[in-house]
Amino acid sequence: MTRKEPVKSSARPDNTSRRQTSGTKHTNSVGNGKTVASSKTVSTKRKTQAARMKRMRRKKIRNTVLLLLLLVVLCGAGGFGVYMLKGGNFSTPVNSFNAFSEFDNTLVSKEEQRAEGFAQNLCVVTKDVPLDSFSLDDNQSGVLLNLSDKKVLYAKGAYNKVYPASITKIMTAMLALKYGNMDDTVTISQENVTLESGSQVAGFMEGDQVTMDQLLHCLLVYSANDAASAIAEHVGGTTDKFVEMMNSFAAELGCTGTHFTNPHGLQDENHYTTPYDIYLMLKEALNYPEFTDITQMSSYTVTYKHSDGSDASTTLTATDHYLTGEATTPKDVTILGGKTGTTDKAGNCLALLSQNAYGKPFISIVMGASSKDVLYQEMTSLLQNIN
Repeated sequence: MTRKEPVKSSARPDNTSRRQTSGTKHTNSVGNGKTVASSKTVSTKRKTQAARMKRMRRKKIRNTVLLLLLLVVLCGAGGFGVYMLKGGNFSTPVNSFNAFSEFDNTLVSKEEQRAEGFAQNLCVVTKDVPLDSFSLDDNQSGVLLNLSDKKVLYAKGAYNKVYPASITKIMTAMLALKYGNMDDTVTISQENVTLESGSQVAGFMEGDQVTMDQLLHCLLVYSANDAASAIAEHVGGTTDKFVEMMNSFAAELGCTGTHFTNPHGLQDENHYTTPYDIYLMLKEALNYPEFTDITQMSSYTVTYKHSDGSDASTTLTATDHYLTGEATTPKDVTILGGKTGTTDKAGNCLALLSQNAYGKPFISIVMGASSKDVLYQEMTSLLQNIN
């Protein structure tokens, strides 16, 4: 007998219904996944961005540190260089940098590089300076200057206009030494011997052959005017051109009160100077050893040839009475050189370089004395003050 299976009371659920239920659950599951994924994405981006910012901050910090280290190294190297250039020694402490001291050093350096001022090596006369033991007449002028100490011991009318007479020949001699050749032979021209009556001359005649060296000796020892004219014509080409050279060189020396019209000093209203300018000229002449060698000579013999070839010779005596023994210098005073000058308008004049007992040099100038005797009395009294 066939047994029948018992019928179950609960029916099997419908497949469609199950699928629908299952589908609903799946859909909910997918929706939640999308939300979670989105949240994860945002979180990841934030983390990535934060990491990137952190890396950038680290990079900036690293770069800043490197830059600071570089600056420290450079500053250290620069400071080391400055320190060493200044003679630094690691065994001694170094002063801190001071900008003001650096600028001060720079300014001092510039001061040291400046050229010397014009009057730095000159005796500067600003007013009359009296001496208790000495005086000049009202119409006279003169100075006594200490060349080594740049001191003015005496001054009267240092910038007064005076006629220099043959003291002019200091300038003529300098230009002869500066531009002339002492071995040149000069032919005396008619112009050289055509001078005013009574003029002091060596006695040359037109056509005579004389060397420049001989002319210079005649000029400075005997104050020969014909020698001055011959030098001017030979050196300058013409006398007028030489006079231009005289005035130009005087200006270079700072002679602001001087104007020349001839090379010898014969009287001319437009031919003048000052005692101070004579000092400037004589001081410059001392740079030429030949000048002082010649102006210390008590006499000179010139031997030359006439135009016909015959020989001629003349002995000339110095115009400086100290050199000839006609006047006596004070004790322990040595005359090293100078120049005399005499005309009716200029009076009797004398400019000297001398030396005291201690070897110090002095320039003394007396202008406008009434006679030669008075001139040397005054100069001797003035020179007594240098010891």
